[in-house]
Amino acid sequence: MFGFAGKVVMITGAAGNLGHATAEAFRCVGAHLALVGRDHGHLAWAWPIAEGMLLLAADLTNEIEIQDAVEETISHYGRIDILANIAGGFSAGLPIHETPVEIWNTMMNVNARSVFLMSRAVLPHMRAQGSGKIINVAARAALEGSANSGVYCASKAAVITLTESMAAENQSFGINVNCILPGVIDTAENRASMPDADFSKWVSPVTLANIVLFLASDAARSLHGVAIPS
Repeated sequence: MFGFAGKVVMITGAAGNLGHATAEAFRCVGAHLALVGRDHGHLAWAWPIAEGMLLLAADLTNEIEIQDAVEETISHYGRIDILANIAGGFSAGLPIHETPVEIWNTMMNVNARSVFLMSRAVLPHMRAQGSGKIINVAARAALEGSANSGVYCASKAAVITLTESMAAENQSFGINVNCILPGVIDTAENRASMPDADFSKWVSPVTLANIVLFLASDAARSLHGVAIPS
């Protein structure tokens, strides 16, 4: 459906369910991959055959480690055409007044700070080459606060705002920045934690990966700052 032969795609959270599905989708259409995960062991487990891929370990809340990963990708491939900020986390179950500050820090770090730092490191290279695509993962929960998940909702709402701001700042440089808003993703872990749910209403990682591919394609060249519910 989409051709990405020769394009360099950097994907965070590449060892997770959605990150793996996204990387596999790009691999199948000929892209060069720079896959980022929290450690090499986890990445190697997820990608035992990594021929033609660059596996990069980085703490996505650490500015220096992110900068090193970006520089290694540029050194290896010469450019970054697409950044998919897939990595994130979830924590809920407590009202705001009972939520520890540590949970606030964790959610803001893994969901918002990671997008901020990765995009901040990649955007100068995309500006210099005059083109680029950034796709972020927010959540449907970002659209409205709900009881006992306010911190998670706030962290994902920050991703939407970052997306809109980066889109406005970089459109004139030939860069598209957009995001997707998944509901519950159909994974083995989510099924185990919510065994009585209606799985037919959940969205599969493969479906989401195809939406990321669309946003990274020329077909989405007129989209800037869009948040797509899925």
